[in-house]
Amino acid sequence: MPEATSAAALPVVYRCTIGPEWVDFNGHLRDGYYMVLFSSAVDALMDLAGLDEAGRKATGHSWFTLEAHVNYLHEVKQGAAVEVRLQLLGLDAKRLHVALSLYAQGGTECMALTEQMLLNVDMVGPRSAVFAPAVAAYLQPLAAAHASLPRPAQIGRVMALPQPK
Repeated sequence: MPEATSAAALPVVYRCTIGPEWVDFNGHLRDGYYMVLFSSAVDALMDLAGLDEAGRKATGHSWFTLEAHVNYLHEVKQGAAVEVRLQLLGLDAKRLHVALSLYAQGGTECMALTEQMLLNVDMVGPRSAVFAPAVAAYLQPLAAAHASLPRPAQIGRVMALPQPK
């Protein structure tokens, strides 16, 4: 993740507390619930961008996740108050490339990170569609503000075992 000063400046899009139903027998957050947290953060971002229930109804648009990679960096335990911060890595007319990072609320150490490619979809088709003007007007300044931030080290990595020599 970017340096703590950069990470602390990233917008928080989602907060919650880890409940007992989300942890395993070791008291650690189960791997699938990391994606539940990140998915909830995408929902919150959609709301901020104008695709809340009313916005989805008015535009007929929604976002679909095309690809997601998760990096589990530190344990998250039951009762932890956590927040998900957003870094918008890229944007075109129909897609956004995001990094969502999980922190203890107000913390400086990234506990998990997901890189996701999201697609704007016209639900009539369903088919890909350009962002509605109001949604683009929210996303474009955010993308510009984040363009100079360093990318987290985990972004764009390929998962593979080392090849034998």
